[in-house]
Amino acid sequence: MKRTNELIVGLAVLAVIVVITWGVFAVGDNMPRGVTPYSHDVYQLHNTILGIVTVIGVLVFTAMFTSIVVHRKSKGYKPASFSHSTKAEIIWTAIPVLILVVMAIPATRVLIDMEQTGGAEMNIKITGYQWLWKYDYLEDEISFFSALDRESNRARQIGSGINPRDVENYLLEVDNRLVVPVNTRIRFLLTADDVIHSWWVPDLGWKRDAIPGMVNEAWTYILEEGVYRGQCAELCGKDHGFMPIVVEAVSREEYDAWVASQRQGMADTAHESARLWTRAELMDHGANVYQAQCAACHQPDGSGLEPAFPALARDGQPTGELTAHLDIVLNGREGTAMTAFGGRLQPQDIAAALTYTRNAWSDDEGEVVQPSTIAELNQG
Repeated sequence: MKRTNELIVGLAVLAVIVVITWGVFAVGDNMPRGVTPYSHDVYQLHNTILGIVTVIGVLVFTAMFTSIVVHRKSKGYKPASFSHSTKAEIIWTAIPVLILVVMAIPATRVLIDMEQTGGAEMNIKITGYQWLWKYDYLEDEISFFSALDRESNRARQIGSGINPRDVENYLLEVDNRLVVPVNTRIRFLLTADDVIHSWWVPDLGWKRDAIPGMVNEAWTYILEEGVYRGQCAELCGKDHGFMPIVVEAVSREEYDAWVASQRQGMADTAHESARLWTRAELMDHGANVYQAQCAACHQPDGSGLEPAFPALARDGQPTGELTAHLDIVLNGREGTAMTAFGGRLQPQDIAAALTYTRNAWSDDEGEVVQPSTIAELNQG
């Protein structure tokens, strides 16, 4: 009878643990499988380790709760009087060691594979900034910045009146996606220009720190076309939560067409920097640039957040001389959060943003800055 009761209690505890474990998997609370061979290996390793520790947990907790319920003092059980067993100590030491060895073999293989970045068909340099990414396609000679898209940026502002739930992919969309071809071995070279960032796209199966002064390597081989989203995974400052990553994997043909369009765009950018812009063009483009690059700190109305982020306008007039304003935007301000935008934005973007801030909140017509002026200052 006693043995029967012990068996019933043990089976009941085992059933509860199995049901809970099955429930976790059934509702999809497992890690994503990803779209790369490496992410598949990581997923399989995760399931293998989870299976081992689940079995261990089931056995240990079944034995523990069975003992607690069946062998309690109120039922007349008395504790054993032995104090030492060499055989038991050997067993409970040897078995965990064997389990760790079984777990270490596949884990070591996956870790070694993660570091094998050779044999790449293309190389992309990723540079982290506060708070956006720069991508350099080394073979294709393409370079651009990728920042939070304008709709998400507007919705996140205090008092914007926009419901974030109405914004598609809120805080997970960018203005320029990282476009890569599928079935291509790609090496990433990661670094940072200011503080430590971390480039993380879960579907690729890994994340890497981007550290100033050093270069980390990683690789990927995307098997399926699609859009894969991630974020900076290192606390990098006040706007850390607004630094998304979007990878768009396309066919080789689509990728080649995209490269051609990017090169044409770079040629158009050079032309745009050389021509004279009208005041209306500068104001219209400047509003977009300001909202994307400046409004988070200096506020949409230019009122700033003193003392960290000074106001750009007071009483309907722009603050500061234009020459000083130009220098700060191009070269940054040491000891403050103001970074140098001379190497981040195109001359027409900087000229338009400056024209906008000198005029948007002014009672009088302020200065107009041409892209050619910014290009000359950058070269100097």
